Amino acid sequence: MDRGQQLSEFLKTRRARLSPDETGVGHFGGQRRVPGLRREELALLAGVSVDYYTRLEQGRARNVSADVLDAVASALRLDVDERAYLHNLAKPSTTRKRPSRPQQVRPEMCQALEALSTVPAYIIGRRLDVLAWNELARLLIADFPALPAAERNMARLVFLDEAAHDLYPDWEAKARDTVANLRFDAGRHPDDPQLATLVGELSLHSADFRRLWADHGVRGKTHGRKRFAHPQLGELALDYVAMRAPDDPDLTMMIYSAPNGSDATASLHLLASFTAASSATTGPQAQHSR
Repeated sequence: MDRGQQLSEFLKTRRARLSPDETGVGHFGGQRRVPGLRREELALLAGVSVDYYTRLEQGRARNVSADVLDAVASALRLDVDERAYLHNLAKPSTTRKRPSRPQQVRPEMCQALEALSTVPAYIIGRRLDVLAWNELARLLIADFPALPAAERNMARLVFLDEAAHDLYPDWEAKARDTVANLRFDAGRHPDDPQLATLVGELSLHSADFRRLWADHGVRGKTHGRKRFAHPQLGELALDYVAMRAPDDPDLTMMIYSAPNGSDATASLHLLASFTAASSATTGPQAQHSR
């Protein structure tokens, strides 16, 4: 994916979210032909020249300072994830990158998955690839072992598997979060050819993905709540937390749990009983991304 084009489209969509009234800038003369702020108004808020901001938005600015990027981010009212995304695109690393190696899940992380025997948990890597999972995650989210390795990917499951619409009652919110997570990953690895291939495939086969990708939403995985509709358990709302590996920021363990005393707690206990009764239980399973 072209880094300059990504930067240009991101800045345009963020600028379109703002209006002169909410930002307090004076209106420039003439009829307004675009939604949101004009470049002149954004440049005024950021304290940079119109010419410089125009070159930045067009992806033509070179050696942009961190201070300028922070000023633009503040003017655009970017959140923490969006600000990081802007810096990643506008100030790419100058170090020579080695060819991407397959990600590996350390044995200690697999042990942690095995220890989480009463809650669903899985590990995702670059491009939202699902690299390892425990049995409760398999029973709740997807039968990962039955999928070809290339299809063990959360974005593919959400947009290309019709079962996702049944699994997630709030499918639109889940889809929007998934795209924002993928966009965040794209900011960290804008030159990843496998990521470009994935985005191209999803864009080709899913109109919903094309629509949401064009919004340029950016969000890293942190914590939140998701609703699931399980065929045996019914609907349950689970809280999730994303725990990033300290030695590899591209590996994240997703852990789902239920508030004490909630109906979802009883549902998870029942799901765990399914696991205990399953003769196919072999502990956490893992595969290496390609």
